[in-house]
Amino acid sequence: MILEHSEKGLVMHPAILGIALGGQLAMLVSDQVPKLNVEAACRGSVAADKAMGLDLPQSFEKCMSDENSAQQQLGPIWSSYSAAIRAQCEGEATAAGDASYVDLLTCLQMTDGTNPNSSTSLKGASRRKSPK
Repeated sequence: MILEHSEKGLVMHPAILGIALGGQLAMLVSDQVPKLNVEAACRGSVAADKAMGLDLPQSFEKCMSDENSAQQQLGPIWSSYSAAIRAQCEGEATAAGDASYVDLLTCLQMTDGTNPNSSTSLKGASRRKSPK
């Protein structure tokens, strides 16, 4: 039972209260750019490019370079976004197990009207690759 009767009325069971508070604490977003495993995503992106038979598939080195560049661009701007936007964008950038700083940067830029085209030359492991 979640609620218990007491002299003071209905009270949430301490174990449930702890879980509820712990869940909220887990939802807090750090003021630092999250650490993403972009190597795995780049390997998958390169394999997908090859499987699609692209004339100019992206190399692993270029993917990693783009991801590292996006990570560096995120550093100085990350804490200027609200925790809610950072959480939303982090969720989108890590969806389906793929992680991309390029997607994270693009998502943040789109939330504040910054021109996302400023980073479109970065493809990285982004699932939103523009044809070039």
